[in-house]
Amino acid sequence: MSRKVFVMGSFVADLAFRMSRLPAWGETLMGDTFALGPGGKGSNQAVAAARAVADASTTVQFLSKVADDAFGRLARDTWAASGVDASLVGTCDTATGAAAILVDSARGENAIVVVPGACFTLTPAEVDEAAADITASTVFLTQLELALDTVQRGLELARAAGVPTILNPAPAPAHPLPDALLALSDYFIPNETEAALLTGLPVGNLEEAKAAARKLQSLGSRNIILTLGAQGALVLTADGTETLVASFNAGPVVETTGAGDAFCGGFATALAEGQPLLEAVRFGCATAGISVTRHGTAPSMPWRNEIETLLQSASSKH
Repeated sequence: MSRKVFVMGSFVADLAFRMSRLPAWGETLMGDTFALGPGGKGSNQAVAAARAVADASTTVQFLSKVADDAFGRLARDTWAASGVDASLVGTCDTATGAAAILVDSARGENAIVVVPGACFTLTPAEVDEAAADITASTVFLTQLELALDTVQRGLELARAAGVPTILNPAPAPAHPLPDALLALSDYFIPNETEAALLTGLPVGNLEEAKAAARKLQSLGSRNIILTLGAQGALVLTADGTETLVASFNAGPVVETTGAGDAFCGGFATALAEGQPLLEAVRFGCATAGISVTRHGTAPSMPWRNEIETLLQSASSKH
């Protein structure tokens, strides 16, 4: 039986600057290191999903746009190396986007500015051109580094075909999301910051997270998976069941930048493979747990054997 994770989203080049602390406005600060690598939430999630597959019976297909420039070539090399099917990724004249990532070396935390560039030119009409591939998918995954009408069109096509839909509302929206986006999401995966912005509620502890999840569900999404960093992930199912799935400690935290993308990609692959919801969330948590022990975003994504080793190790301790 063949299965396919279809990911629609962004590619940008990550320009990561590591420093002892974040600079203040108007301040020039000497940094520790600089690295250029592949990024963009959609691409990161596609790479995470592709590296997490068990075998060739599950494939990962990516829809986006890049330019024929140095960053665009970096994108295509990245997908080829991780086994992502990029045959639907278009080429356009708008420069491939970039993200400036400032990483606090002491705490491993980050601040990010994204200029999406080429991927933001993907239109609903171009999504329609990929309809046959979307409707033939096992799972559809998207985020908010694309134009909202483009995101909505992808979700509509998947939903109409009965394909389970996953929406990761990242980066955190500056304005309320259209109700249609929530209603089209079978699995809605925000982090604490995104949940707080979308609901207007504080998300500082587990009880507050539960209240935010319930409000998000009342706005239309079926299943809410609220990622809580080191605490794990809160799952609120369509029938109202709440479960906290614990995080995984795979070693010292080096960088959290790609953790959310690792979770979403791992979760999508597990779901496509038919794993039950809570097991798929656990698989996503393990994927994220490994990613934070490494530098970078796409380069930090673990392979299937690493994820299974961590899952088995954690199981043997209980």
